Amino acid sequence: MNSELPTALGAVASLLFGVLWVPVTVFSLQVFAARPHQSNQGGPAANGGGLDDSESEPRPRLAVLVPAHNEAVGIAATLIDVLSQLNAGDRLLVVADNCSDATADVARHCGAEVIERQHDTLRGKGYALDFGLQHLATVPPEVLIVVDADCSLDACALQRLAVACARTQRPVQGLYLMHAPVNAPLGRRVAAFAWRVKNWLRPLGASRLGMPCPLMGTGMAFPWMLIGGMSLATAHLVEDMKLGIELARAGSPPLFVPEAKVNSMFPLAREAVQAQRARWEHGHLSMLLTEGPSLLGRALVAWDLRLAAMALDLMVPPLTLLLGSVLLAVATGVVMLLVASALPAWVACGCLTLMLVAIARAWWLVGRDLLSWGDLLRAPAHAVLKIPLYLKFITNRQKEWVRTERHDDNS
Repeated sequence: MNSELPTALGAVASLLFGVLWVPVTVFSLQVFAARPHQSNQGGPAANGGGLDDSESEPRPRLAVLVPAHNEAVGIAATLIDVLSQLNAGDRLLVVADNCSDATADVARHCGAEVIERQHDTLRGKGYALDFGLQHLATVPPEVLIVVDADCSLDACALQRLAVACARTQRPVQGLYLMHAPVNAPLGRRVAAFAWRVKNWLRPLGASRLGMPCPLMGTGMAFPWMLIGGMSLATAHLVEDMKLGIELARAGSPPLFVPEAKVNSMFPLAREAVQAQRARWEHGHLSMLLTEGPSLLGRALVAWDLRLAAMALDLMVPPLTLLLGSVLLAVATGVVMLLVASALPAWVACGCLTLMLVAIARAWWLVGRDLLSWGDLLRAPAHAVLKIPLYLKFITNRQKEWVRTERHDDNS
């Protein structure tokens, strides 16, 4: 009996550690499949292949929807970017949502069409988007593009989004990158690297493998015939991810178009960074647990490979959490060498090896301008600081949408 217990423990541990191979394998396949185009400085280029003729192609009539909550300080730069890329007949609509500052006035001064929304309890980006959608429905565009109020657009970004959307009649997601400020501390640069992996490298690899990509909240384009009848009113922390899943379920999974590039900056204040991370990562984990298994089950029943691919992508947790889970499995496997079989340690160590190789490749492709080799080796120490964030997901997870305070405002 005594000899049977270690064997049973070893089998259970091996099975649990084997589950980690699923997200690690998906992550690694996406990274190894990616072939990013890079500029001379090592950053992402805006003009990768696929839509080389889109700049001269006639595009459909579009509306750009900008949800904004207390963005008076920075929204003008975004609107100027958008206005410079509009054609005759296009619309720029700003939804000033529950604002207590001059967002609406600044937007009107820039030349945008502005509507204002106030509600004591129904708060969040999803409600602002739905309010804008209802307003546009009176004279609907052919393509709807969503841009956040703190973003800048690369040249021809709207053209490339609109053309790709019209060609495919599918939702389209552009390349959305957040950048670390100049002379940012290591933790912020690590976050920028992780963002490039999540929003650039993985979707690019998934696209080459024939997989759809998640929606990322800004730089998104939709055929009006697809989005016009949907309700976007939700306070979900990651309403964009939720919308992408709903569209995939309806048979229209989003398409990644890295040629259309949208940029933003991480906030400088530490408290703002922590609030932003809590919203993103708690929202992601919530979607992983509530939507991932059911989405995969539905895909398998329907034998829908694109839906299955999207479910598997959704079930890859944030990079820090995934790496931390694999390291914990390795440590547990090593301890179990003393009381059980060596199989759990082998399973965990194999998983760690694959993940470390994938991370090293990702750094070589898109991280060398952000992190030196020494920085990369020191990065796991900074990951320890995120442990309380994940513990709060269990004890006191964030459930309400909260705007991230920018580094240069006091709203």
